[in-house]
Amino acid sequence: MNLNTIEEIWRSTPHGPLPGAWQDGDGWLAGGTWLYSEPQPHLRRLLDLQGFGWEPITVTGGEVSIASTCTIAQLDAFQPPSDWLAASLIGQCCRSLLASFKVWNTATVGGNVCMSLPAGAMISLTTALEGQCNLIRANGDQERIPVEAFVTGDHQNVLQPGDLLRSIDLPVSALRRQSAFRQMSLTHLGRSSALLIGTLDPSSGEFMLTVTASTVRPVRLAVTEIPQPVDLRTALDERIADAMYHDDVHGSPEYRKHLTYHFAEEIRQELSHSA
Repeated sequence: MNLNTIEEIWRSTPHGPLPGAWQDGDGWLAGGTWLYSEPQPHLRRLLDLQGFGWEPITVTGGEVSIASTCTIAQLDAFQPPSDWLAASLIGQCCRSLLASFKVWNTATVGGNVCMSLPAGAMISLTTALEGQCNLIRANGDQERIPVEAFVTGDHQNVLQPGDLLRSIDLPVSALRRQSAFRQMSLTHLGRSSALLIGTLDPSSGEFMLTVTASTVRPVRLAVTEIPQPVDLRTALDERIADAMYHDDVHGSPEYRKHLTYHFAEEIRQELSHSA
């Protein structure tokens, strides 16, 4: 779609500075697959991030850093070490996006997270792998915040005008955990009605369960050992109020709550057998 209100495009350069003061009508441009999918009459200037040339994925010390401009295709092509058992979640989450191969080669991880839709599969992935968002605020301050705290609701997050998501860091320790994945959509390759991920630390026995798509924002539970079925359901009820279950054409709140209980128990059983 043509954006006929755009008067200027600011293009970044490698190692160059961010643009000057944020103006009304500005918008960050990374992949642009959503930006160009519908009218944006409020926009007057696009700030193109691709010229920064940020390395899509870097591994340093105990962290994997994913640039906000990393495309879905680049993330899916990442080849992790064989002992990063939970890295299988990368491909599973990439294939949970309602997107063609053409979108894969343009859409970015940061864009998916910043859209902050309940079914954002990059939100599911980075929350389950204990991701930390690296933000650059409009005044230049830098801030680090967990992904589950970054997303605050359906199409809502902590970003204010001019703020930028620079990257998301995943601890290697999370990638070494065992994992279990469950996802449901009403149609083949459709938008997720529920997407749950469980991980288990084989050394400490810590169990984590991440609930996304069925809820308006991500929820991550962490306990020191695999819980009993009744304890897991109680924990879900304590953390997820009925009003948090999403309601749209892809599923009612009651349906999504049922899926959440069902998949949570399946994940609990699967990781119990692998412990």
